[in-house]
Amino acid sequence: MRPLEVDEPTVVGPYRLLGRLGSGGMGRVYLGRSSGGRTVAVKIVHPHFALDEEFRARFRREVAAARRVGGAWTAPVLDADPEARVPWVATAYAAGPSLTAAVADGGPLPARSVRALGAGLGEALAAVHELGLVHRDVKPSNVLLTLDGPLLIDFGIARATGGTASLTSTGVSVGSPGYMAPEQILGKGVTGAADVFSLGAVLAYAATGEPPFPGDSSAALLYKVVHEEPRLGALDGELRGLVAACLAKDPAARPAPGEVARRLAPEGAAHLVTGGWLPGPLVERVSRSAVHLLNLEAAESASGPVGFSRPSVGGAEAGGVAAGGAEAGGAPRVSGAFGPAPVMPTPTVVPEPRDGGGGTGGSGHDVPPPGRLSLSVAATSTRDTGGRKGRRLSCTVALAVAGAMAAVTVGSVFVFDLLPGSGGESPPGDSDTATHTPSAPRTVPGRYVGTWEGQAVAVKGNLPLGTFRLTVREATVGRPLGTLRHTDIFGGTCDDLLTLRKVTATQIVADAVGAEDNRDVCNPALHTVHLTPVGDDLRYESDSEASGRPKARLSRTE
Repeated sequence: MRPLEVDEPTVVGPYRLLGRLGSGGMGRVYLGRSSGGRTVAVKIVHPHFALDEEFRARFRREVAAARRVGGAWTAPVLDADPEARVPWVATAYAAGPSLTAAVADGGPLPARSVRALGAGLGEALAAVHELGLVHRDVKPSNVLLTLDGPLLIDFGIARATGGTASLTSTGVSVGSPGYMAPEQILGKGVTGAADVFSLGAVLAYAATGEPPFPGDSSAALLYKVVHEEPRLGALDGELRGLVAACLAKDPAARPAPGEVARRLAPEGAAHLVTGGWLPGPLVERVSRSAVHLLNLEAAESASGPVGFSRPSVGGAEAGGVAAGGAEAGGAPRVSGAFGPAPVMPTPTVVPEPRDGGGGTGGSGHDVPPPGRLSLSVAATSTRDTGGRKGRRLSCTVALAVAGAMAAVTVGSVFVFDLLPGSGGESPPGDSDTATHTPSAPRTVPGRYVGTWEGQAVAVKGNLPLGTFRLTVREATVGRPLGTLRHTDIFGGTCDDLLTLRKVTATQIVADAVGAEDNRDVCNPALHTVHLTPVGDDLRYESDSEASGRPKARLSRTE
């Protein structure tokens, strides 16, 4: 779990957020806790989905359907708000790594673990299909390994993107390449048999440590799924035959999920899980996660809980990991309205009037009515420790959202050079403007290549900008590197075209310029962008003074 960044929410509905668990093509997932002590996983969708009314409608329907899922081997949906400015959904949190992380760190699972995994997931899918639902995104990262058995997560949520995304849209597909069924890729009718195909691919990955359809691009993966036979490596015996049957190209030839479960565990998945189903190193890892969670609970108790702002969608779901019942305090959940929209950190640009005037905005001026964006600046003369005379500035940024663009675009035509700290600073490593040295690398390292997305801020983190989506391609110095698309909270976009300038051991530097077909509010001026790896993420920094020197922490989406 990663600490919350300055541009990330601190409260979503009735839940205080403790840290970020991960991110993906649809949104980011946070660890949250209610005032009653329940620990949940909260997924907040990416803002550009929130702007699509069709997505909201589908999200609303799918969340309602997913709330019906509550059997064994699933993490139930506990709470959601499809009507929030940025929709979110909360599920029961379980301590344990994803199958992706477990295999990446420890290699393939032993045969007994694979059988228990397949039996549990088969029983989960059978129950879901009986409700008339199709998961459509069964993959290793959507499977959690807990001491009590496997858990299938994200029920119905990937399906909510179906009406607004296609295989060729920007970074989002209905499913995951390499684990999607052929009929899903070809846009044919999707039934529960598609989930069985994905289950077979997941079991092959768990048993061999490799996906059954390897490839270095989405296009290659999709082609192999449709036209080639799976690579099952060292799989043998009954398990190999069952996995191969699940991966049949013809949906009608695949076994039902209940049959998969019975063939792997005739006495039921619970029988295999009882007495321990994970190898020793994984048990130790899960135990450490549980201890870490207890430590968080102790720290949270010391700091005091956050009260519910208003009732969230209720029922009798509840406390504990994937369990039903009441809140930790014993009181049942109260049915009511959805919780409020995510609360972003409050900007810290504090007005400081020069003449002591009151004013609604604290700067001697009334806050403008909705439909306008105003920037008022007050300046006084001060002397620094060296005796030099300079300017001391304060500002009030009043943002109104009724029909006006309330976020500053990457190149919006607003002047920020009067704001505190907007001049004279450069992102790390910008002192050298040479394109490269003879010994410097000239190509983009593979760790940068891909699509990245995250929330951006400007003016030293005080002004939220919206969503940055960065696509980085393989390139040499002086050649096109990729594109950056900025989407503000109302859906307006500005595109920057990036050209590789320099590659160092710790970052890459690019020249960025606005695309010719941008809107008039987008700044076409040339500016410098630094991209620096931070763990699994990528830090974006721009020196564009006109845009308030934007920064963002971006997570890989593909």
